[in-house]
Amino acid sequence: MSQAPFARRLLTVAAIEALGAYRVLRVADPDAPQPQPGQFAMLAAAERWGGGEDERPYLPRAFSIARHAGGESHFLLEDVGPGTRRLSELRAGDRMWALGPLGQGFTPPGEGRRAILLGGGVGIAPLAILQDELQVSTTVLLGFRDRAHAQGAALLDGARLATDDGSSGHHGLVTELLAADLERDPHAVVYACGPPAMLEVVRALCAEHGTPAQLALEAGMACGFGACFGCVVPARGGGYLRVCLDGPVIDAAELERVEEPGAYGPEGRAGAGAESPTEPGAGRAR
Repeated sequence: MSQAPFARRLLTVAAIEALGAYRVLRVADPDAPQPQPGQFAMLAAAERWGGGEDERPYLPRAFSIARHAGGESHFLLEDVGPGTRRLSELRAGDRMWALGPLGQGFTPPGEGRRAILLGGGVGIAPLAILQDELQVSTTVLLGFRDRAHAQGAALLDGARLATDDGSSGHHGLVTELLAADLERDPHAVVYACGPPAMLEVVRALCAEHGTPAQLALEAGMACGFGACFGCVVPARGGGYLRVCLDGPVIDAAELERVEEPGAYGPEGRAGAGAESPTEPGAGRAR
């Protein structure tokens, strides 16, 4: 498991490219440890960070590493709040801070199982680097809001699409494609990242079919290394898991359910993550 030195790095933006409703941020990062698919980095612009509207953005934002190759790290952005907006404004030559790779990533399937990669929205990001590294038969199922967002599917090869409005691929939920696929052949490992409601359906479907699943959870994070307990989720059998340290990739069998990370603190009540510094969709749905 690659882990970053406990210090952030000052990096240079190589390019920022339009991809439908998204942006691909490419950062020159030749000295970064090779990330494991599913790991993430904490990002912040070097300028105009911490002094914007209502003093936001202030804390760094967590993003899945979509690719790391040729001395560059790639991240998928959607402008949904002050942090993602500021990062989307960066241009080639601008400077930014990064801390990563952090967290626990995906592990390869065993027992001769095929892989099903299932992503929702910006949750497709960690599946791109995972597809690059898998050496087994792979099915890719991606869900989006509409045609503009569905252009993000270009990050992966051979994807079957679902859109909420029916403008691309299946008219409906991507979990409907998963349900049909598991009915045909449940001997697989499901790798999923997306909104909590989607991941809860994935967890339940896989439990019903006896199919292992690894879920990359979304969470707003203040630190990224387990100190603030703002991103906890309930574990099966009691207790809590920190998405940033115990995850973001967590075996579905370890979860009692998938809910909005940080909704409950260590005492079973609303915790720090209930008012996360990261706007929805800006993390590993990131």
